[in-house]
Amino acid sequence: MALNSDPLVSTEWLAERLMQGGAKAVDSTWWFPFENRNARADFLAARIPGASFFDIDAVADHETDLPHMLPSPERFAEAVGALGVTDDACIVVYETDTPRSAARAWWSFRAMGARDVRVLDGGLRKWRAEGRPLESGPAVEKRTTFSPRFNPDLVLNAHQMAIRLRDGGAQVVDARPAARFAGVAPEPRPGLRPGHMPGARSLPASQLYGPDGLMLSPEALREQFLASGVDVEKPVAATCGSGITACNIALALARLGRFDASVYDGSWAEWGALADAPAVHGEPTPPWEGG
Repeated sequence: MALNSDPLVSTEWLAERLMQGGAKAVDSTWWFPFENRNARADFLAARIPGASFFDIDAVADHETDLPHMLPSPERFAEAVGALGVTDDACIVVYETDTPRSAARAWWSFRAMGARDVRVLDGGLRKWRAEGRPLESGPAVEKRTTFSPRFNPDLVLNAHQMAIRLRDGGAQVVDARPAARFAGVAPEPRPGLRPGHMPGARSLPASQLYGPDGLMLSPEALREQFLASGVDVEKPVAATCGSGITACNIALALARLGRFDASVYDGSWAEWGALADAPAVHGEPTPPWEGG
């Protein structure tokens, strides 16, 4: 995919490519535990024909207590190869309903070197509403080979994030709801401090989408970034609660031609549990001056 092309595709585009055998659909639906939904069960009940299920919690680093962290390139390649996904395929990721996790899958595939990965705008909700074909039951997977080429520029750890906060090497944009950013609403994970990283800007991921689940137009996205104090022409490091909704910031920036946004994989699940990591409440503050 050319770096200046839109990472989103329409249902019409995908339907045509599927008929031609020119795309691989991947369901990456993920639900918060408190939502009491089972993403795999949803996939088995109804999915886009030929789709595979990308389990964000399973295709993850299981050597850490942090949720759904990126696995090693080798582990990622083994997992997605078992799903019939190759690194040179046109991969189209989608989710069942609320825009959230498809962006995470998009970012994960990009970080692992996939050449052409897109997001289905509107997801399965729009596909269903248009009466397009669905299938159900166990998916028949044909193992393929995914050759990973890890791109470290897209992934940040806590140390790298601390350096960016200290040196101002990137604008930090937090995709959590505004009340959690301000520290006036509790975090859904126990043991985490409230608040946000010093110098961060708040742009809830929900503000990037319309009520129909479609991502806003590039012009409207620019307005959202501007209103949040973010210069889209400068580097951005995205963060959130656990590294999922932050990827929507990266996806929105890609719509604006900026495919270089990095994501702090541990996000607040890690930062909020670090005793020596600075955190503040209320409105954004000047960048952290500590070491």
